[in-house]
Amino acid sequence: MNILVTGSNGQLGSEIRKLAPNFGNTFLFTDVAELDITDIEAVRNCVVDNNIDVIINCAAYTNVDRAEDDYDNALLINGTAVSNLATVCSEHNAKLIHISTDYVFQGNGCVPCTEEMDVNPLGVYGKTKLYGEQAVIQSGCYYMIFRTSWLYSEYGNNFVKTIRRLSGERDSLNVVFDQVGTPTYAADLAKLICKVVEDADFCSEKSGIYHFANEGVCSWYDFALEIVEMSGNQCAVLPCHSDEFPSKVKRPHYSVLDKSKVKKVFNVVIPHWKEALKRCILRLEG
Repeated sequence: MNILVTGSNGQLGSEIRKLAPNFGNTFLFTDVAELDITDIEAVRNCVVDNNIDVIINCAAYTNVDRAEDDYDNALLINGTAVSNLATVCSEHNAKLIHISTDYVFQGNGCVPCTEEMDVNPLGVYGKTKLYGEQAVIQSGCYYMIFRTSWLYSEYGNNFVKTIRRLSGERDSLNVVFDQVGTPTYAADLAKLICKVVEDADFCSEKSGIYHFANEGVCSWYDFALEIVEMSGNQCAVLPCHSDEFPSKVKRPHYSVLDKSKVKKVFNVVIPHWKEALKRCILRLEG
């Protein structure tokens, strides 16, 4: 199969690029410099010229705070561009894997979020990501939407790398303890996506929305504490409330994703977030 990966310079795209040689497919890795997915004609030409069978969309506008003042661009990338990809997939009988987020949920509950739960995003980022999900579903193409949370890797900018750096520079850090979810190591999500594509698991019964994160539950405070300890830094991590960090964005307080469906459908064993974090830090230190 010929597989187009968009947003390939980001965290997830970089992990898929690393895994690609292990799989028997032809991958075309693009980022905005090679393919502007907000231009539907450019997408059509790319799909036709390269005889694309599957698109893996890793491109996204992910700056949650900036999105509040940059609605048009956030919607263009998280909504319109996704609609373009889905439309072209439908036109050319290609399949689409799209990455979404726990931010489509309001996050005011106390039980893990299933794929069937009502969505009610609190901010621009979540609303534009939901728009993208709906565009995919309405397009009529074969699709899999993987919602994930708290993504990190050794690539790009993310919470793990920031905490490692700050805890090496400071004596103490204040980190919120009233937002609870699950970290996701991009390498583990990339492995699942590559497996799904390699196994050609795109029958109509498997088309749909799936949740994927590492196992376990923690607050940002718990996550930061583990990062500092695994990194061997001598820095005190102090719990604090979200309102001590004023923001235009109201973030979900509880956005743990229920992963029962993805484990059952794809027979996947998901590592615990602490074990995944250890692997990432070993890579960063190597």
